[in-house]
Amino acid sequence: MKKLLIANRGEIARRIVRTAHRMGIATVAVYSDADRDALHVREATTAVALGGTASADSYLRVDKLIAAARATGADAVHPGYGFLSENADFAQAVIDAGLIWVGPPPAAIHALGSKSAAKALALRQGVPCLPGYFGSDQRDQTFVAEAQRIGFPLMVKAVAGGGGRGMRQVASAEQLLPALLSARSEALSGFGNGDLLIERALLAPRHVEVQVFADAFGHCIHLGERDCSVQRRHQKIIEESPSPAVSPELRAELGRCAVALAQGAGYVGAGTVEFLLEGEQERFAAGPPQGETAPLGGSDPRSGGAWGRFFLMEMNTRLQVEHPVTEMLTGLDLVEWQIRVARGEALPLTQDQVHLNGHAIEVRLCAEDAHFRPHTGRVSHFSEPDMRGPGLRFDHALEVGTEVSPHYDAMLGKLIAHAPTRAEAIEKLAQALDATEVLGLPTNRAFLAACLRHPVFRAGEATIPFIAEHGDTLRAGLQATPAAECVAALAIVFASRLPAMALPSPFARGVCLGDPQASTPALWAASLRETGQGAVALEVDGQAHRASVSAAADGQRCITLNGQRWRARAQRLPVPDHWQVQLDGPEGSFELQREDRSFTPRERVGGGAAARELRAPFNGKVLTVHAVPGQAVRRGDPLLVIESMKLEHTLAAPHDAVIESVGPSVGQQLAPGQLLMSFLVEAGAAA
Repeated sequence: MKKLLIANRGEIARRIVRTAHRMGIATVAVYSDADRDALHVREATTAVALGGTASADSYLRVDKLIAAARATGADAVHPGYGFLSENADFAQAVIDAGLIWVGPPPAAIHALGSKSAAKALALRQGVPCLPGYFGSDQRDQTFVAEAQRIGFPLMVKAVAGGGGRGMRQVASAEQLLPALLSARSEALSGFGNGDLLIERALLAPRHVEVQVFADAFGHCIHLGERDCSVQRRHQKIIEESPSPAVSPELRAELGRCAVALAQGAGYVGAGTVEFLLEGEQERFAAGPPQGETAPLGGSDPRSGGAWGRFFLMEMNTRLQVEHPVTEMLTGLDLVEWQIRVARGEALPLTQDQVHLNGHAIEVRLCAEDAHFRPHTGRVSHFSEPDMRGPGLRFDHALEVGTEVSPHYDAMLGKLIAHAPTRAEAIEKLAQALDATEVLGLPTNRAFLAACLRHPVFRAGEATIPFIAEHGDTLRAGLQATPAAECVAALAIVFASRLPAMALPSPFARGVCLGDPQASTPALWAASLRETGQGAVALEVDGQAHRASVSAAADGQRCITLNGQRWRARAQRLPVPDHWQVQLDGPEGSFELQREDRSFTPRERVGGGAAARELRAPFNGKVLTVHAVPGQAVRRGDPLLVIESMKLEHTLAAPHDAVIESVGPSVGQQLAPGQLLMSFLVEAGAAA
């Protein structure tokens, strides 16, 4: 292998480039029109334009990728993850072109890429599966009949799905048909395959996956497990290894089942077998699981029972997003292993030679707000934590000027910490998040740090419902305190222009702030006057405060408010009169209104125009419009479905009302803040 084409983008493309160059292998990057200035394009040995902006016109075009490999003299292709990484036809096309495919054989991808086929194979290999329906008859009436046999609650899943797309939880028979319709639509859009399966749902399981590796000589080993239970929208945001719920005995059994499944499919390369762990508090009303195992070790802190009963979810026939967790724990380079196995080498280690050292945790930094709504925009400021010490890694494709597009995933990067103990790894990662600065658009940075510091997570007790159960508390903890609001105001004012800090001013100025991301939006007003030598007098809600402001060398502001020191950074956003402020740990988007505005007391906003309008919360494309003018709706009724960053989002009526007007049509691309609907009648007045 002399030249490797990387059929991907962003942080995973950069990560593959690093290993390939270290191994003396030249690299070829490919890019869409939206990625022409991306870091992975500049860091590869050479780059080829694919044209187009959407994935379907660029990174999903097999013909363009093969042509790029031929034009550059590449002799191998690495698919990364996502896009075509689990597409058996692409793997076969690469091989038919005479190129080395850095991935599993097409036959193995086909056998395991379908959740239905994987479960059938697993049962033959003695791997336990949840009871469900995995058949080829995709008629709605068949699913209704099978659902009655399986029992509720259950999960609807896309057969070819991944990343939480095409997945719906169904609590009752009434919810089944809408869930089938929605999941099928999302699966067709995301994977080109609308086939579905249903299976019994566990309400509070853990999500644990096993990293496996196989070579072409029949050797297959596992590299331990990763606990991925902290999720939102069925997508992982925190992964760690080892799992706090897995005992050595359970690890060995999980590894045995994962290896058996891989070998049964004739697997070669890196893969991940995903399982659900059931606690003693959950039992099945619809009969015993297929291939059920006896509990093994571990403990469920909520019930005192075992965390040893497990069931197959699926096998991902590619490198996982969270593979750095395993790399930090084992000291191995999994991309190097992929390349070596692809060029015909045997695995470098046996199972007995694999050692798991300490604890590693990864968080996924995403362009989304605290309510998990994706956002697009331009990164106007980026600063990573101090990476010079051991045990910290940041895989990303960020720099000032990076454009976050609605055409691709919302993930910006992965921050990983490794330490001798779990507690140390948690604290190291939380502090690294505090020191990370990505401004210009909302991110989940502060939310991730709050998750890590939550007592349930710190105790190792987080299950898949963790965010559903604690999300409101986590978000409430991120709301700015009165002191933080004062500091934010000072940071914005002193960043927006250069005041005469050395001289006192006899004139007070009004400052009005509003936090559009707050769960209870409020208008915040203050009177501000410079008193000389960087000192400021503030009056808020009739209370006087003293502060001093100075510039730090790194562009931050050092602010001392009533004796407490803060570090703050304020960045102007493209939206008029909007700033983003990061204060030590918490951050928010604050609106700076006209300074000559008359002062108003703190009050709830959201009445008036806000109560009569529905606006787009983010970029996206309209898939469905459920409402028409004159229609009476109740709070929670679905109004529109918007696709953004490969996920479908349903916007619901915020209150009882009558629809006055509907703006967008199906297929229309939306901008944040765009008017979608207006309401003729406000809450409680609908007939």
